[in-house]
Amino acid sequence: MTDKIEAVFVGIDVGASRTKVSVLDAEKNLLGHAVRKSGTDFSETAEICLESSLEMAGASKKDVVNCISTGYGRKNVPFSRDTKTEIGCHAKGCYHYFPISMTIIDIGGQDNKVIKLDDRGRRVSFKMNRKCAAGTGAFLEEMAARLDIHLEEMDSLARVSENMVELGSYCTVFSGTEVLEKIRQGKKVPDIVKGLFYSVIKRVLEMDTLTDRVVMTGGVVAHNTYLVKMVQEITKSEVLVPEYPQLTGAVGAALFAMEGEKP
Repeated sequence: MTDKIEAVFVGIDVGASRTKVSVLDAEKNLLGHAVRKSGTDFSETAEICLESSLEMAGASKKDVVNCISTGYGRKNVPFSRDTKTEIGCHAKGCYHYFPISMTIIDIGGQDNKVIKLDDRGRRVSFKMNRKCAAGTGAFLEEMAARLDIHLEEMDSLARVSENMVELGSYCTVFSGTEVLEKIRQGKKVPDIVKGLFYSVIKRVLEMDTLTDRVVMTGGVVAHNTYLVKMVQEITKSEVLVPEYPQLTGAVGAALFAMEGEKP
């Protein structure tokens, strides 16, 4: 017989592409979680994810002591008691799993983040790519459509590449044209896909320098683990990945909810 859940803390990360929810107990254990397309009604999606993650945790709404929201749609969560920035929540979540100095690379559906922390978890610097979807999940999704493959196939295809095709453009529009030209030239799809992965990595590496230890997070990393291997090979840095890389921001928000508990 399991112990009855009496108190949980909830973090909700409403991204432009996906909404993520994490439920932690008082000992900071991840009890429940959910990921869902954000869609056009952020509030409804957050509610659905909350119910799903609480069910996984064996808890109910009355057990929620505090709830913090973050991400692009953080103000669209009516049951959240406060909001935190996504930079702060990703830093909090990563340091929870890896209490070391690090560079965080978060590759999401619509933007990229590079965050540096010192050995006490304090933010040293951060960079965000907001103005262009190049190097994000949206970029890979568009390129998958150009190649007439499923997005989920890209990781396995890149792994079997024998002669990577390097692409010259970061721009989604120009890259699409370039991909079509590579197809016309008879280049193999796995080689093109690995070239697309390399473009994503180059885009991130141009945002900022990296420290010796790197933590990679985000939905793109969760579904394309070969990107991690490529970053490790290219940078010669130690690359760490949380068990659930897509949930890092939500976990950080839940940790903030725990700290903000009212007596």
